[in-house]
Amino acid sequence: MATVELRFSAQPEHVRTARLVAAAVARRAGVDEAVLDEVRLAVGEACSRAVGLHRSHGITEPVSVALTEDEKAFSIEVGDSVPGPGSDSATSKARNGAGGSGAGLDEPDPETDAEGEDEMGLAVISGLVDDVEVRSGAAGGVIRMSWPTADAVARP
Repeated sequence: MATVELRFSAQPEHVRTARLVAAAVARRAGVDEAVLDEVRLAVGEACSRAVGLHRSHGITEPVSVALTEDEKAFSIEVGDSVPGPGSDSATSKARNGAGGSGAGLDEPDPETDAEGEDEMGLAVISGLVDDVEVRSGAAGGVIRMSWPTADAVARP
């Protein structure tokens, strides 16, 4: 099992690099050429989501991407460092008011807008990838996506 790991600062301009690396590693792993565009788009969405979450929560930790070549599948995990709902740090921020946006009644709430964009990004990813898993915990979230390799498709 070969793994390539990327870590990049949460800047939108780094998403393109992650997409290019993912497509190159997927091609080498044996993912069908017809699926490579889906891989690029899904990785772009997942990385953009992680970058957006980091920036909106003021997190300076890098975004992580792990590309794993298995015997029958190629998988990608995109990780962020934003504590999930229900974790201690997320709940304490909400209780202390530190997590609030400060938006008035007449102003749109940026956190609500970010949640809508987050849901849209996840919808796009699940439309592109058949095998997708989204996990969230106290240490952050992970989107795991996988595609069959040519070897897996050729075998009965």
